[in-house]
Amino acid sequence: MIDELAQARGAVAAAAVAPVWALAEHDLVAALDDAHRLEQQLAAVKLALVRELDGRGTARAQGASSTAVWLRDRLRLTVPAARRLVESAAALDAGAPEVRRALTDGDVSLEHARVIADTVDTVRAAAGAEVASRAVGVLVDWAGQFDPSLLRKLGTRILDHVAPEAADAAAKAALDAEARRATRDRHLTLSELTDGRLRLSGTLDAETAGLLRTAIDPLTAPCGQDDQRSPGQRRHDALGDLCRLALRTGQLPEHGGEPTQLVVTTSFDRLVEQLGAGALDSGLGLTAETVRRLACDAAILPAVLGSAGQTLDVGRQRRLVTGPLRRALVLRDRGCAFPGCDRPPRWCDAHHIHHWADGGDTRLTNSVLLCGHHHRHLHHGEWTVRLGGDGHPEFVPPAWLDPDQLPRRNQYHRRT
Repeated sequence: MIDELAQARGAVAAAAVAPVWALAEHDLVAALDDAHRLEQQLAAVKLALVRELDGRGTARAQGASSTAVWLRDRLRLTVPAARRLVESAAALDAGAPEVRRALTDGDVSLEHARVIADTVDTVRAAAGAEVASRAVGVLVDWAGQFDPSLLRKLGTRILDHVAPEAADAAAKAALDAEARRATRDRHLTLSELTDGRLRLSGTLDAETAGLLRTAIDPLTAPCGQDDQRSPGQRRHDALGDLCRLALRTGQLPEHGGEPTQLVVTTSFDRLVEQLGAGALDSGLGLTAETVRRLACDAAILPAVLGSAGQTLDVGRQRRLVTGPLRRALVLRDRGCAFPGCDRPPRWCDAHHIHHWADGGDTRLTNSVLLCGHHHRHLHHGEWTVRLGGDGHPEFVPPAWLDPDQLPRRNQYHRRT
């Protein structure tokens, strides 16, 4: 397979630099059809490889918490995209051979294959394997005529064509399957932009969507005739108000044994002179005006940094605050420090680099933040961790994974 893929890469590379302007219009259309078919065939190969890697447990052997997380780091994908790859590979492997063959032949797209696999599962549960097998042929034929969204809608009435006597039961099963897919596909993604802002995207299930609308709608109304904010800006501000209300309840889960609170970082010189520009412990930048406004709230915790960014002291709220070492760890590591992991601080434990049971001290230079999976992996695996010359953690892989044992660092929590 390696040789075949290398030859295919060479052919695709040659086609990529070919002068498309020289093609006649009918040849241009034919080339587009061929490129699309080839893309689907390569998707089938990719899914087969993902399925085999997942079955072998390669991801966990190399320290990742799941195949999706390993693919995210290996292929530079988003977690939802990596998760869909794993799920599609499993569904295609367990599904009807006709679907795999259609994808391998380039007759259907990967999105079509997902829809067909979902629909066939529903038909099989409602009417049995024989009817499901008949449905596959019809769905593959429809895939050549309709886009995946329309195919999914048509699929809800597939039994009207292949088994009318079971159509009503299948319609109910389709609704149940749609509810299960809504639960499976629910997600919320927070993407940091280059200027420190966050982009929110995701899909909410019906229940959560109702909760959000109920909570946010009363806060999105204009504040008066002089309110010049757009509807989108009002929803943004309402979300901020919801977060402030939640923080004031004191009922949120603790982070590493500490109450939920907002940490603002600023330099020692600016703190002595007057409050200036700063940053949250997540790394997002704040203007001087924002820092001054937040400083009026007793719920912020100022963390004083030296000129090189190392933690010198962690301040107190007006009420007693425990866990200054953990705050220092959060400011330094910003989440699980294991390479390729994006788990945030609230999911992490403090690990002693030199084990406490072996005489290691509980101090910043002997601590590193690790999520539960990587904490266990480090204790029971062959990886080792140390602090680099700049005081940040780096991990040395086992020789079987990297014969040179070059230290690796987490790139998902880099402070810009």
